[in-house]
Amino acid sequence: MAYFVWAQDMVIDGGAIDEEHKKLVDLLNTLHDATSQGRGREVVGKLLGELIVDTADHLRNEEAAMAAAGFPNLERHKIGHQAFVDELHKLQQRYQQGSISVAAQLSSVLRDWLSLHIRRNDKELHDFLRQQQRGPAQTRR
Repeated sequence: MAYFVWAQDMVIDGGAIDEEHKKLVDLLNTLHDATSQGRGREVVGKLLGELIVDTADHLRNEEAAMAAAGFPNLERHKIGHQAFVDELHKLQQRYQQGSISVAAQLSSVLRDWLSLHIRRNDKELHDFLRQQQRGPAQTRR
């Protein structure tokens, strides 16, 4: 059984954003599997590098989609996104300095980010997009 399972309540756009979120879920599960097998230190360096690149790409794409849709809370999201990227960089630095607890910490940080950020913060985008699709006349009913 996977450590973190994608759930229907995490769907944001039914498209690119969700696919990128699912890739992050896969990375988390890969890390957890390796850690469970005692190979966390072995895989965390490569995985952290991939995660930083994929996360930066994803957040750029997500912010572009928010801007294109006229999402009103974009700046607040950008602040949260930057805090997450900063956390990943701190973990990468600790890994490079030889910390043995980075794999477990990364697993926890990533799990919390995926669960809480998507289900709370990104849901705002989901709700906004749904409202945009309905149009102003349908939202007044």
